[in-house]
Amino acid sequence: MEPLNGIDKSRVLDVKPLRTLTPVFPTGAQAPNFGCMPPFGHTPNGFSPFFPFSAPPQAEATQHSPDLNHVNPPAMQTPAGPMPAPLRSYRAPNPSGGLPHDFPEESNGDRKSSIGDEDEYFDGHKDVAGSSSSRKKTTRGSYRKKVRRNGDADAVVLGSSVNFVSVISPAQLEDGNRDLVNYVLMNFDAIRRRICQIEDTKEKNTDSIKRADLKAGNIAMTKKVRTNMRRRIGPVPGVEIGDIFFFRMEMCVVGLHAPSMAGIDYMTLRGDLEKDPIALSIVSSGGYEDDTDSSDVLIYSGQGGITNSKDKQVAVTDQKLERGNLALERSLQRGNEVRVIRGLKDDTTPNSKVYIYDGLYKIQESWTERGKSGGNMFKYKLVRVSGQPDAFSVLQTIRKWKDGFLSRAGLVLPDLTSGSERIPVSLVNEVDNEKGPAYFTYFNSLKYSKSFTLTQPSLGCKCRNACLPGDMNCSCIQKNEGEFPYTGNGILVSRKQLVYECGASCPCPPNCKNRVSQSGVKVRLEVFRTKDRGWGLRSWDPIRAGTFICEYAGEVIDEVKFKNKGDEGEIDEYIFDTRRNFDSFKWNYEPGLLDEESPNDSVEAYSIPYPLIISAKNAGNVSRFINHSCSPNVFWQPVLYEQNNQSFLHIGFFAIRHIPPLTELTYDYGVSMFGGVGNNNGPHRKKKCLCGSSKCRGYFG
Repeated sequence: MEPLNGIDKSRVLDVKPLRTLTPVFPTGAQAPNFGCMPPFGHTPNGFSPFFPFSAPPQAEATQHSPDLNHVNPPAMQTPAGPMPAPLRSYRAPNPSGGLPHDFPEESNGDRKSSIGDEDEYFDGHKDVAGSSSSRKKTTRGSYRKKVRRNGDADAVVLGSSVNFVSVISPAQLEDGNRDLVNYVLMNFDAIRRRICQIEDTKEKNTDSIKRADLKAGNIAMTKKVRTNMRRRIGPVPGVEIGDIFFFRMEMCVVGLHAPSMAGIDYMTLRGDLEKDPIALSIVSSGGYEDDTDSSDVLIYSGQGGITNSKDKQVAVTDQKLERGNLALERSLQRGNEVRVIRGLKDDTTPNSKVYIYDGLYKIQESWTERGKSGGNMFKYKLVRVSGQPDAFSVLQTIRKWKDGFLSRAGLVLPDLTSGSERIPVSLVNEVDNEKGPAYFTYFNSLKYSKSFTLTQPSLGCKCRNACLPGDMNCSCIQKNEGEFPYTGNGILVSRKQLVYECGASCPCPPNCKNRVSQSGVKVRLEVFRTKDRGWGLRSWDPIRAGTFICEYAGEVIDEVKFKNKGDEGEIDEYIFDTRRNFDSFKWNYEPGLLDEESPNDSVEAYSIPYPLIISAKNAGNVSRFINHSCSPNVFWQPVLYEQNNQSFLHIGFFAIRHIPPLTELTYDYGVSMFGGVGNNNGPHRKKKCLCGSSKCRGYFG
């Protein structure tokens, strides 16, 4: 009989039970689109994975996962072709505030908050609560670039890939240094600011993902703009105690704390027969029932379980001695040091946190106790290693000053501005008996003389409400090369030849986001006595990169009057002169990192319509106390806006990088283009530099 359809059903096959077969998994390039966790699951288009989900090609070929807990893992290589990215990295929080899982069960560092607070470190310029689950997709290797088409700034095209070659060597990827850490962080934040700028131009009801920090982190890791990939116990090269971070991804790219959301980072030592993990670092930021009142002792709660859920329908479960909890327990037994990062609310930006690296701790004891909702929790007592610089304790002290629980030592005046600034600026001397600087009139802007030649009159915008990013009908945006110069929370996106702000003739309200430099001081500043450089300026608040600090205020003088000052022997130490030579530096984002269609049109060299010389000797504001440094943390940016139907040039100071509280603010005074180093006469005399930087050129002025 002929078999039906060519199949002989009478034939008996030798079938083995499934449990005896060895599973074979597809490689990353062959993986089907089915829902599972990376590295082989379906992921959104437009993103590529970062370590540990981008395995070396040889690992894929042999179908073996890399040893993520290896002390010296193989260098990361990015395979050709589209790569999946972990869904957890780009999942927007749901409206209820719940957060997605950060790592799969077998991964390291799962300390997930059951109350949705541990990881709500949102970019303060955007509200992500209303994000929809449906998302617009972009093609990998391209980023959406704005195209001005008939005044529609929302029209976009997919830019062709721009080659970017990382300057970081394989050795530097493994082990960093201070300059490299600063380079990585500066590039990360430049990318993040640019992404924020692009997102701000989109319609408010868009479903696009708002987490610019996660996108920037993914780009930095994929393009190898990162360092300290070598897993290690103890200090991280180039990261200093007291360094601050505003995004968890910043800690990832410099190797301080690997998990982008989880609170415990751990690894398994090579050659350890027990295969037990040990803890490397922890983040304590208020998501669990931690006791953080002491600056030297931290009572840290374990991970996992449901011990404090707001949803009464969710059953309470106990924490288990596994993963991060087990790592902390083994670190207690081994006595190894654990890096501790403390997080707290950022007073300057709503719905945001600031994190400070508090140094090395050792776990002294552990126990279990019942949480507030009934579930059992692991508790670990960590004690700070002695002899380290102060970090978290500084923030605690400042908090007491602000709340009035502690008086400021050495306070001379509670507010030297006499109410001219909306935020008081205190005067402090803890060094000597000097009672204050020489008398001057506090004035928070520029005084132009009537005879001074100004630029041509400029017409303002016609925006009746606030000026909106992407509105190409706004003349002020047109002057800024068609792009809003600031993010939604007032952070400068890029250095410009000239920033145009809305002026007095613009009908937009005073709180328009294109008036950043006109609203005065925005952080709590303090004028203090230095040990060897007179009076200086610093902040009680942590300052983000790109934050406006203050304007250089004073009297605008012409070149003739400036020369006469020197000829008559008058000494004026409070001169700002745009004609000086200033060291160039790179601050803007690299277009290649965003695969933009064309290079960044913004040139960082300033284009000033006329020389500007300002004297703050007799009248000025807090800027007159900013000292010089050859390695500054502040830069100046020319800003132009209209007053009385004329355009006036102003000088705004912005933060180069994140600045921890009570760190002195400095900028580069530049070097006079007149005369040589030996010129010590007249207004162009050189002064000895006392900045103490490793890059000190020895003089300024």
